[in-house]
This record gives sequence, C-alpha cells and structure tokens, in this order.
Amino acid sequence: MNRRRIWIGAAAIAVLGLAIATAIMYQPAIAPIAPPVPDSFDAQLRREGARVVALGDCVVCHTAKDGRPFAGGLPLATPFGTIYATNITPDPQTGIGNWSEAAFARALRHGVSRDGHILYPAFPYVHFTRISDHDIAAAYAYLMSREPVRASTPANRLIFPLNFRPLVAFWNVLFLHPGPREADASQDAQWNRGKLLVDGLGHCASCHSPLNVIGGEKAGHAFDGGIVDGWEAPPLNTFDGAAKAWTREQLVTYLRTGRASEHGAAAGPMLPVTRDLATVPAEDVEAIARYILSLQKGPPPAVQAVATPAATPAEQRGALLFNASCAQCHGTGSPMQTIGERPTLAFSTAINAATPRNAVQMILNGIDWHGENTMNYMPAFSGIYDDRQVADLVAYIRGAYSTKPAWSDAQSLVAKLRKEDSAQ
Repeated sequence: MNRRRIWIGAAAIAVLGLAIATAIMYQPAIAPIAPPVPDSFDAQLRREGARVVALGDCVVCHTAKDGRPFAGGLPLATPFGTIYATNITPDPQTGIGNWSEAAFARALRHGVSRDGHILYPAFPYVHFTRISDHDIAAAYAYLMSREPVRASTPANRLIFPLNFRPLVAFWNVLFLHPGPREADASQDAQWNRGKLLVDGLGHCASCHSPLNVIGGEKAGHAFDGGIVDGWEAPPLNTFDGAAKAWTREQLVTYLRTGRASEHGAAAGPMLPVTRDLATVPAEDVEAIARYILSLQKGPPPAVQAVATPAATPAEQRGALLFNASCAQCHGTGSPMQTIGERPTLAFSTAINAATPRNAVQMILNGIDWHGENTMNYMPAFSGIYDDRQVADLVAYIRGAYSTKPAWSDAQSLVAKLRKEDSAQ
C-alpha cells in the first residue's frame, strides 16, 4: 500500500510539473494584422519614437554590416553559439509588418514573438520590460513607418539543448521581472530619468555586467564590467581604468560624440552607441551621465604621471613600431594632439585597464571611417603587424603612458582575439 501511495504521489508531482512547464513554455500567437499605413500614426508620436529607438540602440543590433537599417542579420556571438538579429522593418513576410502594437509590446516586455515562440535573451527584454506604454507606442509608430525591407534572418547556430527555445521560459523565471519600476522618491527627476534610461531603454547592464554560466547577469554585480564581441565593457560603477576622474560634462561629451578630453575615444561596440546618442536631446544624455556618476564606488582616481621610457626588449621593439606607425597621431607634440585636440594616451582607459584586451582590439581593428566624422578614425593594423609585434606595441604603450604594472602574456591574447575577430 505504501509503495502504491509513493507511485501515485510521484505521478501527481510529475503531472503537476508537466502542467507548470507547459504553462510556462506555451505562449499563444497574436493574430496578424494588415501592415499599418505610415500616415495612420501621429507625426509627433513618430518623432518621439525616433528618440526612443535611438536610446534603445535598436539600429546597432538590428543592422548587419553593409546591410539596410533595421533589416537584421547581424551575428551576435554568445558563449552558447551565434544568434542573428531579426528584421524589424515593417515587411510583412520577413519583418514585423503584420505585428500589432500588442504583439510588439509583448516582445519588449516578455520576450515572446507574435507567433508565440520565445525570443532569446540576447534581445534585452529583461531591461526593455521597464519601458513605459507611451514609449512602446512611439517606438512602434516609428518602426512601422520605416521602409519595409525583405530580408530573411539566417538560422541561429546554438549548441544543444539551448537551441530548444522553450527552455528559455525557465531562464525567464529566474531573470525576467516584468513591468515598469517605481521612481525613487528620495531622488530628483533627472536622476530618476537617468536610472530609467540606463536600466531600461539603454540596457547598459547587458554589456557592462558579468554573466553567469547560463547567460544571466550575475546577481549583485550590476555594472561591474563585462565582455562584448571580444571587447571589454568597463565597469560603470568605478572608473578604475581612468587616469583622471571623469566630470559630468566630459561624460556627456563622450556619450554624444565618442570623444572626451583627458579620456580618449570610443571604439568597438561602444562607438555606434555614441552615434545613436548624438541624435537624442541633450537632456537625455545628461540624465544618463548623472545616474552613472552616482553609481561610483570608492574615491576618484588620482592624476597619474607619464611613466618611464622603454626598458624591456619588448618595449624597445614596440617603441620602434610606435614611432613608425603611431607617433604621427599619438606622439608628444603631434599635429593630432596640438591641433586636433586629441588627448594623450596617458589618459586612455584602454591603456590603464587591468588587461590589454581593448588596447589590442584597437590596434587590430582600429576605428572605421564614418562619413565626415574623421576625428574618431584610426586605421587597423591586423594585416600589418603579427602577433608578437602587436604584443610589443602594447607593451611599449603600457610602459610609456601608464604607471600601472606591465601586462603579462599579451601575445597569446593577441592570437586569441585575432582568431575570434576573423570568425565573426
């Protein structure tokens, strides 16, 4: 009798577990609609939507290299494989043209597509869930007013069993907390606006926080820094990599232009973010800067003196390379510094960081030419210098422009990053 009760109890638990799992994983489809006519949306709402979409950096992730804006196809490298960003133009076959506003809102708030399949959290719905109803309506109006582009998204390449989408439902139980957040009554309107943008639309923690083994942001480590596309996203709660303390004015300028006096230039995944932020009202960026500076832990960094000349054999070899390829822009008294007002490398976050990752990535990949905005241009040297030469160059720059300890084993990191870059 006892054995029978045990089996009945186990069966009941199994049935209950299956029912709960089905309820979690199953999401109904939302009926398709005929693509809305762009003129059916209020013009002011569309303009507000452009601001929302820029603050959310939507075009950055949903545009492939040399692709049409918002047409998807950009490969997003994750520890679990490659996910391709989807087409969010109003094309009814390959985009979101037949999505209602309710379907669009569900995707942003709950990570569920119109047809009911669960989206991968590379799409930062855990942060977008905080967006207000009005901002969602504005973003929908803006995107539905873009030119439709027929472009199919490549199939994702994920390891088993993570290629089984319904499993993401269990991930959502752990990390998705739907709905807007209440304002902090102890803070003023600008601080609360900054927090809303950083935590919500801007989803800054997605890049600037470490991830756990299942790809969620580590609890208690928000803004401690992370790795994105092979680049280091530095901590936002401490500017340890800065040689001088940031002012709010410098941070606003950096976020809107990609450059800041006494700090350096944006590169890698951060550069297109600054190009988006250049299009939004200044008060939005000022609020973001206000909130980020309020996160700082510990005292500001002390001003550092320029270090001693090259000493080790690697630094001596690097000095020759620097004089041949870098000194024209970055050398003391170079026209780019005296006329172009570029800061000395002694202030660079990449040069003062704990690892040489970003310095190596900058040398390998440079900064692409971007129309008339040549101030943030730097040529790539991946095809000019081999792994040892790049390692020598970063050894020299670290020794000559920072008072922090020398980096170790830079050459193996160069080889690793070069391989990762070529695979993207």
